[in-house]
Amino acid sequence: MKEGIKILCVVGARPNFMKIAPIIKALRDHACFSEPFLVHTGQHYDASMKHCFFEQLGIPEPDVDLEVGSGSHAVQTAQIMLRFEPVLDDIRPAAVLVVGDVNSTVACGLVSVKKQYPLIHVEAGLRSYDRAMPEEINRVLTDQISDLLFTTERGAEQHLLDEGISRERIHFVGNVMIDTLYANLDRAMEAVEEVGPGEIRAILAKRQEFAMATLHRPSNVDDAVTLERLLDALRQASEQLPIIFPMHPRTHQRIKDAGLCHIIDRPGMVVTHPLGYLEMLGLMARSRLVFTDSGGIQEETTALGIPCITMRENTERPVTVEEGTNTVVGTDREKILRVFENVLATGGKHGRVPELWDGKAAPRIAEITARWFQ
Repeated sequence: MKEGIKILCVVGARPNFMKIAPIIKALRDHACFSEPFLVHTGQHYDASMKHCFFEQLGIPEPDVDLEVGSGSHAVQTAQIMLRFEPVLDDIRPAAVLVVGDVNSTVACGLVSVKKQYPLIHVEAGLRSYDRAMPEEINRVLTDQISDLLFTTERGAEQHLLDEGISRERIHFVGNVMIDTLYANLDRAMEAVEEVGPGEIRAILAKRQEFAMATLHRPSNVDDAVTLERLLDALRQASEQLPIIFPMHPRTHQRIKDAGLCHIIDRPGMVVTHPLGYLEMLGLMARSRLVFTDSGGIQEETTALGIPCITMRENTERPVTVEEGTNTVVGTDREKILRVFENVLATGGKHGRVPELWDGKAAPRIAEITARWFQ
């Protein structure tokens, strides 16, 4: 067993997997660290998808799975804290590393700092300034209690400074999501050839142009009026360009509950179950454009140079708009379709890959963390 500084890493939701994979590799490769200890809270739990993501990304099986499952924000956060504390007491790591902005991030962070363990936050300083987003609360709280804060874009540092966080705790390292993207892009382009269902294979076989769509944010799918408006925009767009729509189970349930299945049951709408990381990445890389309300997909499309239409009122990732391929359109159907038509006519925003999105963010995190301990 490799001796060195032991870092306990936390994952809780599917986007965390793409962020933690290169960090675990970088810690393993660095001489100062022992084998990282991985805790999966089970915040997003789907046995088949979890196995798929871990296998595809080369993440070791978690040392501990807290198996928290779904629940309200209060219940989920409380359960994570209750189940994480004895693990921390048992492992006694040198530090705890959390990524992103999900409930697992803030819950494990709070337990760690109250028990006097240093806290490292990867993807710090992102702000939408919309406190109606649960993720915004998680981001702000986690940043306030963290000892080391690693940022993905230059503007994040100013957000942290404005909130009273000292400059020496902040380090601009780039984006670990893009580390994962670059490391897996070739495999993703191969994996997409095997993706189902048959309608997707038919589109790929004909070399037909297509768009992609994802929709999961509660503000969009929990309100039936907003959901209908967004689905109708996608339906209209699909009459000009087929849309591949890997659908989150919760979104599918909300569509059924609202009686809106007829909107997506159209020839141009190819609705499928959630896809593995490689299949999703390969399809995105081949698409003409992407409709989404996801944060990570805004970054991935910018790295890929694919136009992104973000169906939200704001974004915590402004660099994807200022430098990348992202356009934030809100939930107005006419505006969504206007930007869609513009992409078809002009090719959309080309943008550029932001600074330090070079596939080397995780090694920078490992090196700075090692120096911090020394």
